[in-house]
Amino acid sequence: MTGRERLLTVLNRDIPDRVPVSFFVTEEYLSYFYPQKEKVNRLQDAVDCARHYGFDICTRENQFVRPYWLKQNYPNWEIDEKRWVENDVYNIKSTITTPSGVLEQLEVAPYDERTQSGIHTHTSEFFIKGEEDFEIFRKYFPRESAESIAQRHEAAALARKVVGETGITAPWGAGGVYNTVTTCRDMQEVMMDPLLKPDFYKEIMEFFTSWIRKDYEIMCETGYDAFGIQGNIANGGLMGEEFFMEHVYPYEKEITTAVRDAGKFTIYHNCGYARNLYPCYKALGMDVWETISPLPMGDNTLSEAKEYFGDSLILSGGLDQVEFLKTATPDQVHAKVKELVETGKEGGHYIFAASDFLEKDTPEVNVQAAVDAAVKNGSY
Repeated sequence: MTGRERLLTVLNRDIPDRVPVSFFVTEEYLSYFYPQKEKVNRLQDAVDCARHYGFDICTRENQFVRPYWLKQNYPNWEIDEKRWVENDVYNIKSTITTPSGVLEQLEVAPYDERTQSGIHTHTSEFFIKGEEDFEIFRKYFPRESAESIAQRHEAAALARKVVGETGITAPWGAGGVYNTVTTCRDMQEVMMDPLLKPDFYKEIMEFFTSWIRKDYEIMCETGYDAFGIQGNIANGGLMGEEFFMEHVYPYEKEITTAVRDAGKFTIYHNCGYARNLYPCYKALGMDVWETISPLPMGDNTLSEAKEYFGDSLILSGGLDQVEFLKTATPDQVHAKVKELVETGKEGGHYIFAASDFLEKDTPEVNVQAAVDAAVKNGSY
């Protein structure tokens, strides 16, 4: 089987020739792997990296994470964006001007020019500081332009061409509803809103669900194979099963259902604490839970997750890339990966991967040892 055939077989809940091996590759590792490049490309360079090591790529383009309504002006919705570097801190100040008022947001991140396209920012000032801001946001919120939608189709066609048979195309979409709300409103407020302002919380979550669902529906009309849904903010270290099911689940479920109804696949991402959310994940209707995360970054193991979920969803991950993959010997890596793959492949429904994206300073010999061990021991 080709990498594409192998991954699609698993996504369709069938048994492939062997366990797919699909490391999550971002600009951080690519800038380390290609030191000669001034800038790295998450699509082309990640595919080249996969071909170098011999793994099955699941692309994770991120150009659609920043929403369309921050990329261009619309009627009664004028965008002004300023970017600058100060004391090695990258700043993004976004201003939305409407007839009823101005909304402002400030994002910051450590500055690294080579990995800038994949940078993860921290929001220090939020668009929706209170109910008045939300009313402005909701009143003038624009519908996506035909030009912007066309760009999605063009990006999907390019990704399919670049990937070929090496794997599948699976960009990040707008994100899970809870994650996306916390990019526009302080997470501490979002945690307290359902308790202190339940009507407001319901309104904001329903509004965001509506446009995020539409965003994924538009993406599903392109040639992409699957879509990432960021669900890591609503993690098991922050909330319990009861809170998740009452205040998060109804909204996330709409997104996973919309993607599935459109004939595409969902990859739901929580790369940390998740054990107490197992019942929620089983009910959520995701295709893939990304990713199994043992200590030190999470609280779950592949063996227990396999036992709990069975064939109700597809599991991805299990290999600690934060410490183990960077410090172990190749022989230790081979032994650990052999153990994981033999556990994960039982009954199918498993994609071998690390617990999150490959980090810089990960020895090339260790990455190759992991791929070789997974391929050697993953046959069905």
